[in-house]
Amino acid sequence: MPTDPRSISLPVRRLGLAQAGDADLPRTVPIEAPIAIEVGGFGYAVMMGTPADLEDYALGFALAEGLIERADQMAAVDAVALENGGWVLRLWLAPERASIGLERARTRLGESSCGLCGMDSIEAVLAPLPRLATSLAVTREAIAHALHALSDHQPLGRATGAVHAAAFCAPDGAIVLAREDVGRHNALDKLVGALLREGIDPAGGFILLSARCSYELVEKTVRAGCPLLVTISAPTSLAAQRAEGAGLALVSLARRDSALVVCDPQKVIKA
Repeated sequence: MPTDPRSISLPVRRLGLAQAGDADLPRTVPIEAPIAIEVGGFGYAVMMGTPADLEDYALGFALAEGLIERADQMAAVDAVALENGGWVLRLWLAPERASIGLERARTRLGESSCGLCGMDSIEAVLAPLPRLATSLAVTREAIAHALHALSDHQPLGRATGAVHAAAFCAPDGAIVLAREDVGRHNALDKLVGALLREGIDPAGGFILLSARCSYELVEKTVRAGCPLLVTISAPTSLAAQRAEGAGLALVSLARRDSALVVCDPQKVIKA
């Protein structure tokens, strides 16, 4: 198994096209591996992800799936590397949550990183999200500060150019924590798990994602209790609708020179 679970160096050949000059070069690429998730000894899902910060990932994934509500409801997490390059991530819930994990494992219909797997109807998938309550105030300057600082918290992204980042930012835009993964859902799950483990309240700041804004990312943010989501790329229609309905402030197409306020039902963004 590789000593660094985040990346490896591959020998590649640069092929000159518009610009002459072929060359043999090393190229750092992120590790993508299958991660089988077990809950209470039962198979639950197989994800593709970067096998780093797996305890954070387990906590964030379990929260998004409704398996836990607090970090102390996760009794233990075991991450086991397999000889074939895959990983097994074993989640052991506290006794009061074990029956929930067992029932979800039994009724699960599909496997995905969206956090909505196992839903047996469209009505269940589109059920109203918890309504956020917040007094958070964030200025445009704070958003600009976070965007400017994000690259400093993306070591794997700088090395490979092939992973997503999720960062939790203080109201003034200072980045408190960040996590990276080849999957944007995984990066957010890892970040939420890290916040749980560190005892940091997501309601006290905002999340910044280097990804397009799909509805799954909105739902993960709402379930974590964070009142503002900022994404680099555009949202989908359902993401905007779900954010509005849950009271989540959503800012997308965030660039260093401008950003689009998709919705701000609780007036989090201050002029």
